[in-house]
Amino acid sequence: MSKISGSAMICEALKEENVEVVFGYPGGAALNIYEEIYKQNYFKHILVRHEQAAVHAADGYARVSGKVGVAIVTSGPGFTNAITGLATAYSDSIPLVLISGQVSTSLIGTDAFQEIDAVGISRPCVKHNYLVTHIDELPRVLKEAFYIAKSGRPGPVHVDIPKDVSAYLGTWEYPSEISMKTYKPTYKGNAKQIKKLAELLKEAKRPLFYLGGGCISSNASDSIRELVKLTQIPAVETLMALGVLANDDNLNLKMAGMHGSYAANMALSECDLLISIGARFDDRITGKTSEFAKAAKIVHIDIDPSSISKIIDVHFPIVGDIKCVVDELLLELKKEKFNPNDKEWLETLKRYNNLYPMSYDDSDEILKPQWVIQECAKIVPNARIITDVGQHQMWVAQFFPFNYPRQFSTSGGLGTMGYSLPAALGAKLVLKDEEVVINFVGDGGVLMNIQELMTANEYKIKFINIILNNAFLGMVRQWQSMFYNEHFSETNLQNQPDFVKIAEGFGCEGFDIKSKDEFINAFNKALKSDKTAVLNVQIDRFEDVLPMVPAGTAIYNMILPTAKDKK
Repeated sequence: MSKISGSAMICEALKEENVEVVFGYPGGAALNIYEEIYKQNYFKHILVRHEQAAVHAADGYARVSGKVGVAIVTSGPGFTNAITGLATAYSDSIPLVLISGQVSTSLIGTDAFQEIDAVGISRPCVKHNYLVTHIDELPRVLKEAFYIAKSGRPGPVHVDIPKDVSAYLGTWEYPSEISMKTYKPTYKGNAKQIKKLAELLKEAKRPLFYLGGGCISSNASDSIRELVKLTQIPAVETLMALGVLANDDNLNLKMAGMHGSYAANMALSECDLLISIGARFDDRITGKTSEFAKAAKIVHIDIDPSSISKIIDVHFPIVGDIKCVVDELLLELKKEKFNPNDKEWLETLKRYNNLYPMSYDDSDEILKPQWVIQECAKIVPNARIITDVGQHQMWVAQFFPFNYPRQFSTSGGLGTMGYSLPAALGAKLVLKDEEVVINFVGDGGVLMNIQELMTANEYKIKFINIILNNAFLGMVRQWQSMFYNEHFSETNLQNQPDFVKIAEGFGCEGFDIKSKDEFINAFNKALKSDKTAVLNVQIDRFEDVLPMVPAGTAIYNMILPTAKDKK
């Protein structure tokens, strides 16, 4: 067996794992790694302008491609800058491998320059982590890192490599497969439980599917669409599951939760059988847990056994891969003709939807964010949509018609402002030149990683950034309006930079927009341009996201649009 350096092993492992793009930022402890990156031609390296952006870009790449995203950073502040990206991916179960440089093993624990306890810091926000102290461990560790990241419930894995280990020579023998005694995910669901679920589906009068992000992680959308069509059972989607069902499917009640549709939230409250598929009963979905689906028998299908009955007690757990379990369920249901339940339940939900559809009060005098989103959907309905976090995120979830899985990416669990611009950059690298990526972002969050416009310019990565600018930290302002007597404490952002000049300074195109005509013209110009564009869209400052379930209350206790809000 040939002997190569630890840094060369990293590059060889990335080749073996079919990694095509790596996002990173070099530094002292990672110099050996970057020397080998300079020599190799296996993958493309994207030099970001901040380590947080490296991980968010890898995250965006992973969400759109379904592959493992990869980022490389140096020790100390290089690593600590990456932590928010790890936590973001961990909250949403996104497969990543972060490789960080570390000071030499002889210096660990001495408070050396740019030394930090990286594995100690990353432990709470990764699926697994490693500090590699011997060159002979490195091939196995790298193989395990990719295996753990993408198997079972996906998640980020952190590999910390001291500088001397990256320089040492060792035998290169990359494992062809991995078997870990303490980690063996269950993929095949319990046959008896699946048979019992089939019986429950036939007996229920008010059944409901509750679809979560695991449906997308397991590539189960086609199977779930078939299941919904066969059973004629309505479904709600979480923020992370948008696109699992087609938007125009009559059985799709759209997003549920704090800012979900009236019909979706009432369905959760009144169903007698709730089948959770790849969802985790997040507080933004359940509201007051004692009131959540209180009349329902609850089935929970999930590959992660620790998620089952963690928040809501379930009656019928099924541990397994979503696609495997749903496919087995379909086979069970097809053994005899499935007769959908009576239509009274569907008629009730239809009335709810007609009573309070998603609506807003449009205007020709001031731009409404919902109109902007709908206009984008009319022009490019199949665009990949990335959002940052805040009001714009919820408006996009409510008003953009998502029709296929992985069309939508956002920071759902952690709610990370600054996520979307680098994530859009990573997402675009998965796609063909003609495919459109739109980043919807607020005027607060856009400034948190705006330096990545330089990265986009350098590598000719084209996407469209739409700043829905209300000169507020909008969602915080909304809560202050509703629950804090309109005390707008430190949320007013009227003192703003010139976003057009910033965009142009980074070599991108910029547009200031105040009217519908200006938006349509600028958006079409951005589509035709070969540069990344920034559209600064001035919207109604005091537009709220409705419906809204106040924190800690029952999911059916919604603040609804008034008559003037309805379109």
